[in-house]
Amino acid sequence: MKIVGFARPGSAEVLVGELLDGAVRPLTSLAEFWAAPRRWAVPGQPGDGPAVAVEEVELRPVVPPSARVLCIGLNYRAHAAEGGFTPPEFPTVFGRWTASLTAGEVPAPVPQGEDGLDWEGEVMAYVAEDLADADPDSARAAVLGYSTFNDLTARRAQKLTAQWTLGKNADRSGPTGPLVTADEVGDLRDGLAVRTRVNGETVQDGNTRDMVFDVGTLLSLVSRTLTLHPGDVVATGTPEGVGYVRNPPWLLQPGDVVEVDVERLGVLRTPIVDAGGRKGA
Repeated sequence: MKIVGFARPGSAEVLVGELLDGAVRPLTSLAEFWAAPRRWAVPGQPGDGPAVAVEEVELRPVVPPSARVLCIGLNYRAHAAEGGFTPPEFPTVFGRWTASLTAGEVPAPVPQGEDGLDWEGEVMAYVAEDLADADPDSARAAVLGYSTFNDLTARRAQKLTAQWTLGKNADRSGPTGPLVTADEVGDLRDGLAVRTRVNGETVQDGNTRDMVFDVGTLLSLVSRTLTLHPGDVVATGTPEGVGYVRNPPWLLQPGDVVEVDVERLGVLRTPIVDAGGRKGA
């Protein structure tokens, strides 16, 4: 089952719906969905009105405003190596604000003073139940589903200090795809292809088997410190092939289109624009 957030024309209310073939079947409000996600994430669940064409609504992230967005750095062995790092003993965890998240096709602007944005194609995991001091198996079973994610990064801002927060929270820099329920995705340890393309050219070609820490281990570790709640999300890291390590560096410019293509999750497409919203030459 594929699940999306959306808003009707002229309305600020975010609803949740089942994504069908070119249409969205409304289910309930975003708040009600995350109050009982297992109830709603069932195909054929009675909804809130007839299906509407995707073109008639504005897609939104299916993430509640209260969510903790936890991102994991250096979580693919080959990506750590390309940056000159050894795989960490413990996960490198940093946060995003929900305000940075968007849906597919929403233009991402290059911030003033940046030479461009860097791509980081990822898989995002969505928590369905409270987790406190959970073991890895219980934590893995608590995942409602997964989506594509692009951790678009402002490298200049990221490298100003040892803290990554600023460079990871640029406006509209966190596009997410539809949530695909875990029963359709399977165990990431078995391997999903994670690819990123820029203007049609493949720049990342990895597999979730290369993760240093799997989803269950990540959620278990986080839950020892803070209680996770339904709607919290974990972005599981990116494979090798990012732009800043290349010689010369290759960063996204206005007019570029970046796509994250994850096996069983689909393609997440994001056009890049300048800070004024222009697509470039």
